[in-house]
Amino acid sequence: MKQMPSPKQDDLLPEYEFDYQKAKPNRFVSAQSKRTVVVLDEDVARVFTTPESVNKALRALIEAMPRR
Repeated sequence: MKQMPSPKQDDLLPEYEFDYQKAKPNRFVSAQSKRTVVVLDEDVARVFTTPESVNKALRALIEAMPRR
């Protein structure tokens, strides 16, 4: 785990000081790292309402593209 740089003493009030020595790794990072999030425009999201429909359309487009 990377060491987080500690903030300057004058940047934070005493009640907001954070002890990075007690920090724990994020247990949810492995589940998040396997996903790619893409934000669709509203008009596109009305047509493709599920991730499966988006993937199906993109796979059909990939198959229709000429290969190099």
